[in-house]
Amino acid sequence: MQDGNTAMGLWKDWRLHAIVLVIVIVTELIGTFSIKVGPGVVLLLPMLYALIIGIILYFTPAVKARQSMNAEPIIVLGVSLLLAKIGVIIGPSLPEVIAAGPALLLQELGNLGTILIALPVAIWLGMKREAIGMTHSIGREPNVGLIMDKYGMGSPEGRGVMAMYIFGTVFGAVFLGLLSGLLATITPLSPLSFALASGVGSGSMMAAASGSLIAAFPDLETQIIAFSGASNLLSLSTGLWVSIFIGLPLTEKMYGWMTRKKEGY
Repeated sequence: MQDGNTAMGLWKDWRLHAIVLVIVIVTELIGTFSIKVGPGVVLLLPMLYALIIGIILYFTPAVKARQSMNAEPIIVLGVSLLLAKIGVIIGPSLPEVIAAGPALLLQELGNLGTILIALPVAIWLGMKREAIGMTHSIGREPNVGLIMDKYGMGSPEGRGVMAMYIFGTVFGAVFLGLLSGLLATITPLSPLSFALASGVGSGSMMAAASGSLIAAFPDLETQIIAFSGASNLLSLSTGLWVSIFIGLPLTEKMYGWMTRKKEGY
């Protein structure tokens, strides 16, 4: 009964729906801007404006605690609709996705770059075991659950993964949206390779990255959505196993080796 009352309260929260409607109208009126950076292009999409406006409004009286709480399940609903659309598109494009072969299957190993690059930086900045939770993956929901199960909520590793989860939720979509559009236009690599790379296991990050790619290469829209959607699905289904058997043990080993070396043991 409580869940039913919560759902009814969500749909009756007219302030939240009005704020979302206004943000959507304003951002769509602003449209897409492109900024030339050398031979590449940085694309500023309506999603970026929406995130910035939403963050600003969060610190104003316009958004109260009730609207903040009610917005969380709506995000899940929005991502579910996005995944449904992706599923419809993947079907007809399945032969092209399968043709990607090993590139699609091995793309999850690319997420290990967070360990090889970010862990040394975190240790250099003076972080302790928080660095393990922060750098063993990109820190989305399955990885938060893994760290909480292994180390506990109040552990340094737990604090690290939660910090990255919050940071990724706020800035991840913005970062990937800007980066994918720039790299796809500044490098000779196929846009479909960046579509594969955008499937990191987060619906909002994938949407931002694929949106920038579609804006830069509108003739490849169907293929970009299919490849990014299939990649994201694989990351969600296999990413946790990669973290369990490869990512987290590797992070532990590297952390032990680097801290011993740093402390002179």
